[in-house]
Amino acid sequence: MPTGWKKVINTEETKSTNSNQPPEQTSTNKSSEKTSEINRMEMFIPENPQRSLENLIVPSTVKNRIDTALNRIKYHHTLYEQWNLKSIDPRGQRTTINLFGLPGTGKTFCAEAIAHFLGKTIIKVNYAEIESKYVGETPKNITAAFDKAKETDSVLFFDEADSILGKRLTNVTQSSDHGVNVSRSVMLLQLDKFDGVVIFATNLAKNYDGAFVRRILAHIEFELPDKECRIKLWKYLLPKEVPTTEDVNPEWLANESEELAGGDILNVVIAAASRAVMREGEAQKISPFDFAEEIKFVREAKTKIGSPHYETNRQKAKVKETEIERGDLSPELQSRYDEAISEIDKSEENSSEVD
Repeated sequence: MPTGWKKVINTEETKSTNSNQPPEQTSTNKSSEKTSEINRMEMFIPENPQRSLENLIVPSTVKNRIDTALNRIKYHHTLYEQWNLKSIDPRGQRTTINLFGLPGTGKTFCAEAIAHFLGKTIIKVNYAEIESKYVGETPKNITAAFDKAKETDSVLFFDEADSILGKRLTNVTQSSDHGVNVSRSVMLLQLDKFDGVVIFATNLAKNYDGAFVRRILAHIEFELPDKECRIKLWKYLLPKEVPTTEDVNPEWLANESEELAGGDILNVVIAAASRAVMREGEAQKISPFDFAEEIKFVREAKTKIGSPHYETNRQKAKVKETEIERGDLSPELQSRYDEAISEIDKSEENSSEVD
């Protein structure tokens, strides 16, 4: 054998030795990744929707927008086959709806009602469930949510969606910034691949990245209920079993609750009932006074709590100066006033003598 040569005894053994990982270890890693993926998907649980569109109380303009969005699904064959919309939208199975507006106006209710209308379960996802402190984990959680929805044929509902669909960062200075952008990109990719129904809900739609806005079929703004809606809301949210005095009626309540959302009205009902339940006999009924007081408290809370302008306005507020005559003062204050004037006069006389 020539000098410097080495006889190879077992070719397969050499390949195994030179590889980065043994075949057994590679197989174990793949198995571990599969288990991890399954565990992620188990985070997202399909629920049977308890709300229906028949019970959704919104202004007619909002209802019309919801009906139009659902027509995409209801008449899909006509739209995409007979009318050939598939020629301009080949991936026409995907339906993405964005519900935005003030808190308590029915966005979450609507998402659940849409799932009920479609005869599907709903997977509710909020940012806390998918966000991870570990770089690279959040995109995997997003993917798992879509995979679970695909596996169970569920409507995928993202609440507080502005946290997930926010603008991508242009000034990336640390790994967490890069992680945010990766998460946004993964969400875009999953939306493009998904052939089901996705619903977003937010109070802060202005924070959405433009790339998401373009991928959403319908943007539906949830407005504060008008008087007609408020009457319906009071009828729906005030159970007939709740005792009220004879002078309480839905129209009066609707007039008193102007600019309140459905969620606010729900809170008023519960609080007013809690106020009345501690009384006894005939007094254990909710009166107009009870409702009026709780409506007042809800309005004050909306103004003072969670309002960025409240503390600023308080700081800027100034005490109005008012001129008061000496005769309006009490005898004690009149005496102090005279002493102060006397001291001022003496000070001016001394100043004149020095000059």
